[in-house]
Amino acid sequence: MKPSLLASLRGYGYIAPAVLVLGVFGVFPLFYGFYVSWFDWGLTVERFVGFANYSRALFDDADFWRALRVTVYYAIGTVPVTMAIAFVIANLLFQRIRGRSWYRMIYFLPYITSTVAAAAVWRWVFYPHRQGLASSLLAWLMGGGAPDVQWVQDSRGVIALLGEWMGMDLSAWAEPSLALVCVMVFSIWHSLGFHIVIMLAGLTAIPKELLEAASIDGATGFKRARYVTLPLLSPTLFFLLLISTIRAFRTFNEVYVMASGETTGSARTLTMYIFQCFYESEGKVGYGCAVACLLFLMILLLTLVQTRLIGRRVHYS
Repeated sequence: MKPSLLASLRGYGYIAPAVLVLGVFGVFPLFYGFYVSWFDWGLTVERFVGFANYSRALFDDADFWRALRVTVYYAIGTVPVTMAIAFVIANLLFQRIRGRSWYRMIYFLPYITSTVAAAAVWRWVFYPHRQGLASSLLAWLMGGGAPDVQWVQDSRGVIALLGEWMGMDLSAWAEPSLALVCVMVFSIWHSLGFHIVIMLAGLTAIPKELLEAASIDGATGFKRARYVTLPLLSPTLFFLLLISTIRAFRTFNEVYVMASGETTGSARTLTMYIFQCFYESEGKVGYGCAVACLLFLMILLLTLVQTRLIGRRVHYS
């Protein structure tokens, strides 16, 4: 029986508030930002420039490409590492160990902590001039002979710094900077709990009979994880890969709080660059919208590529 008109209207009425909120604060800003990107837009609309803002970003702005490289370094340095660590910890917490619920809660606590508050604490951890916890720990490990590390204020490449400490000339490796690596460490710590919880949910959905059969057939822990757990967990891993990559390209809070001051752009991601175009540069609102649209297209294209190349390898049954 087809639903009556009254029932249909009642259903639309229930979803109307959510649709209105999403439309006003989600869909409308997206299209309005695309509209603004076609203009030389400061405090007011000045003139229509067409593709000029996009052309400037793609062909004339070295800062845009540097911010893009920093964003790519950030994504590569956080997404695979977080997923690998979370997979190991989730498998450990999936076992029957004493205090398992407490361990799960402890690992999840950082994720529900305010990003700004947690990043402010980690900025103190990486405070330079041997006043922060990281510098004090490094000095203790090296018996007081540790170098004076600037951490989140150091724009030099981390590989070049390691070469300097080992007496090697690796100055050509200017990226990623030490400041960006510090932000990566915080990001891995902060998002680890979410990955663990999602992977635990995926592990719970794996039939125990398959794991027991693999053990009976002589599969060790590593082989069981490689040939049984990973294939059956692939939908969960694929989901985490997609949302983690999107989040990495959209990250802002931790970069702004930890490394927005003294790093001369070496830790400035694309979202930070867009923010600076909006609020720290005069007359760059239209240009900032163009960069934001380019970032949206990059994320969309990357998501489609991941779905195309990796999605076919996912085992849903």
